[in-house]
Amino acid sequence: MRKLLLTGFLCGSLLGANALAQDYPTLNQVSQRLQKLGSNAKAELKSLTKTAGGKDIYVLKVGTGKMDEKPAIAVLGGVEGYHVLSVELALQFAEKLINEKSQALESTTFYIFPNMSPDAYEQYHAALKYERRGNAAAADHDRDGTPNDNGYSDLNGDGFITWMRVEDPLGEWTTSKEDPRVLVKADRSKGEAGKYLVFKESKDDDKDGKFAEDPKEGIAFNKSLTYKFPVFEPLAGDIAVSQAESRALLDYLFEQWNIFAFVTFSPANNLSAPLKYNAGEARKRVVSSILEKDQAINAMVSEMYNKTVSQKPFQQNNQGTDGDFFQWAYFHFARMSFSTPGYWTPEFKGKTNAEANYLAWSDSLGWNSFVPWTEVKHPDFPNRKVEVGGIKPFVMSNPPYEKVGGIAEEHTEFILKLAAMQPKLEFHNLKTESLGNGLTRVTLDLFNNSPLPTHTDMGARSRWLRKIRMDLDATPDKVISGDKIKLMDSLGAYEKVTFSWILRGTGTFTVKAGAAHTGFATQTLKL
Repeated sequence: MRKLLLTGFLCGSLLGANALAQDYPTLNQVSQRLQKLGSNAKAELKSLTKTAGGKDIYVLKVGTGKMDEKPAIAVLGGVEGYHVLSVELALQFAEKLINEKSQALESTTFYIFPNMSPDAYEQYHAALKYERRGNAAAADHDRDGTPNDNGYSDLNGDGFITWMRVEDPLGEWTTSKEDPRVLVKADRSKGEAGKYLVFKESKDDDKDGKFAEDPKEGIAFNKSLTYKFPVFEPLAGDIAVSQAESRALLDYLFEQWNIFAFVTFSPANNLSAPLKYNAGEARKRVVSSILEKDQAINAMVSEMYNKTVSQKPFQQNNQGTDGDFFQWAYFHFARMSFSTPGYWTPEFKGKTNAEANYLAWSDSLGWNSFVPWTEVKHPDFPNRKVEVGGIKPFVMSNPPYEKVGGIAEEHTEFILKLAAMQPKLEFHNLKTESLGNGLTRVTLDLFNNSPLPTHTDMGARSRWLRKIRMDLDATPDKVISGDKIKLMDSLGAYEKVTFSWILRGTGTFTVKAGAAHTGFATQTLKL
C-alpha cells in the first residue's frame, strides 16, 4: 500500500515548489461555487452571519422533501484557518452529493458548513503567508493593554513566516539526528545539550522580552468552544463562544434536532484511530473520556473509515484540543462526532520525527518545501547569531491541490457509508387477538434496524437528546390497557422493544414512533 501511495504522489512531482501553495480556491471562488450549489433544487444556501472581517459564514443544506425532519449529518470544514484542505473536502463533498450521489438524499439530510474560519483562511492567499488560526477581531493576546501589538515579522523577506533560531548554550533546542535541518528539544536525560533558543519569525515590537505573543489575528474558532474552554490562553478569547461565527453556528445547530452525527475535517483524529475509554475520567463531574458504549461505536466507524480511506496516518495522535469543535459536538452536544485531517504525509524511510519524515518525502519528489537556515541581523539580538528557516507554512497539513480530488472521493464514500448506517426505526410482527366483548389485544415490535444505537450514551447521560416517543392515536376510551404515549431513552443497535395494548371496539388506528434524529416509523392498526 505504501508503494502505491508513493507512486500516486510521484505522478505530480514535476509541478515544483510553488505548486504546493497556489491552487486552493480563494474565498471568492469558494463563494461562487457555493452560490452555484445553492441554486440547485436539492440545496439551500444561507449566510448565518459575517465575521469581524466581513466574511460570510455559510451553511448549505442538502436534501429532498422535508429536510429538517429527516436524520441528518453535519459536515464542517475550515475549523482551523490554516487547514485549507478541509474547506475543499467539504466543498467537493457537497458537489459530489448533489451532482453524483443524490440517491442518498432520499433518507438523509446534510448540513454542510464549508468554512468556519474565512478570515484566517484568507492568509493562505496573502502576500505574507503563515498558518493563521484567528479571525479579524482585535484581541489582546498577551493582556498588556494593547491588542495585536507584537506579531510576526518577515525577517528574510521571502513572504513566509517560518522560525528563527538564536545560538545560545542555555537554549532547549538542538538539531535532529534524523535531519540537521529539523530542530528538536534536547533530551537532558540522555546528556544532550541545547544549542538554540527558538521563536516564530518575529521581533519584540512591544519590548517585553517575548516574541510573536500577540499576533495580528483575533480569536480562533477551534479554540473558543465551551468544552474545556482554555481560559486566558491566546486565541481563545475572554469567554467561550464570544465571536459572531461561533454563536451563529451553535444557535443554528440548537434548532437542528435531526442531526445524529458530525464529520469534521480538522487536525483532530478519531477515525484512523478511535478514542480510548478511561473509566476514571468518564466518572468525573466534567466528563473527559468518551463513554464505554460510545467508544465501541467509534471503534466500529473507525474500522469502516480505514477500509474506505487508503491513506494511513504517520504518528497522527491528535484526538482533540481544549475548546475545539470536534469534542464539543460529542461532550456538550451529545452527538456522534468524528474528525479526520483527511490527509497525512506518507511514512517515509523509517523516520520517527514528523518533520524529518515530511522533508525526506518532499525531497524525494523534488519539492522545495524548506526555507534554508539563513543568518539575519536581528535588532533584539545585536551580538548574537540569528538564523531564519524551516518548513514552509501550510505544506505539512495540505497536499498539492491535484491530489485533493482522490482524497475527496474516498471521504465522500465514507460519509455516505456513515449515512447508510443511521438509526432506522421499523415496526414488525403486528399481531391482533380477539378477546371477546369487543376487545382486541394488539402486540407490535419497534425495531432499530441499524448497527448504530438511536442515542449516544453521552446523550442518554446528559438527557440532551430527545427521547424516542411512541404515540397511539386512539382516543382514551378506546385504550383499555397499554400506554397511549410512551417515551424511551434509546434503542441499541438491532434492538427491539415490544408494545402491547388492549383496545375496545373497531376502527383504524395509527402508531407512530421516533425522534427527529432517528426518523419516524408508522404502523396502521385495523380492528
